[in-house]
Amino acid sequence: MRVAGLQTAGTPGDIDANLHALDAAVARAAGQGVDLLVTPELFVTGYDIGDSLHDLARFDAVGAVRNIAVARGVAIMVGYAEHTPDGLYNSAMLLDRNGAQVLHVRKLHLFGDMERAFFLPGTQPSAVVPFDGVRVAGMICYDVEFPEYVRHVAQAGCEALLVPTALMEPYLFSARELVRTRAWENQIYLAYINHTGRERDTVYVGNSRIIAPDATVLAQAGLEEALLVADIEPGLVARAQRENPFLADRRLDLYRGMGLTA
Repeated sequence: MRVAGLQTAGTPGDIDANLHALDAAVARAAGQGVDLLVTPELFVTGYDIGDSLHDLARFDAVGAVRNIAVARGVAIMVGYAEHTPDGLYNSAMLLDRNGAQVLHVRKLHLFGDMERAFFLPGTQPSAVVPFDGVRVAGMICYDVEFPEYVRHVAQAGCEALLVPTALMEPYLFSARELVRTRAWENQIYLAYINHTGRERDTVYVGNSRIIAPDATVLAQAGLEEALLVADIEPGLVARAQRENPFLADRRLDLYRGMGLTA
């Protein structure tokens, strides 16, 4: 499976411009044989855009992205603000090349006062689902910084973890070091796709990564806008987990006695 990540500044608060940019990126990705493209967190509207988010979230983002996926024949994992009768969720959805929903996740771990002011926290961990011969799961930004959550989906059979993110200053180390650690300690692929540029007082650090189970960085960006492309090899995760058996070697008997979960 060939995966792409769209690192972009986007156009904060301008849904039409962002969808136009997405369509252009998906067209480029299709030309490179990409099966799945991942956007940053809250890509459709922008992340730090203030109170306009409430009105913009009423737009049918999933329907618009579905049309792009079908027209271009490429699956899309898109970050968007999900409007519900109960309130807003910071969400992501994976739509296949036929527009069918494969995976829907809501951010479990809200980051900072801004997110807590706008969003409800998700209540269900990501499912692990088959897609193009690879078992995938999804998280959003801060979620991946919790090792228990990543270990949970790895134990459930995840081979490729897709992470739309909005990582800002001063947390560059998360993109450069932490996500490689998450891939290594679980022996899974990890696609961590960030914004670049600036929205209001939020300055993004870019540095998107697609990482192999052995923590090798297969594709990366700096601060530039970029389309990252890397191949995910079915079967490699199983081999990696045999060779570096962190999951199998856990001492659950001791952890539970210590009041820990893993």
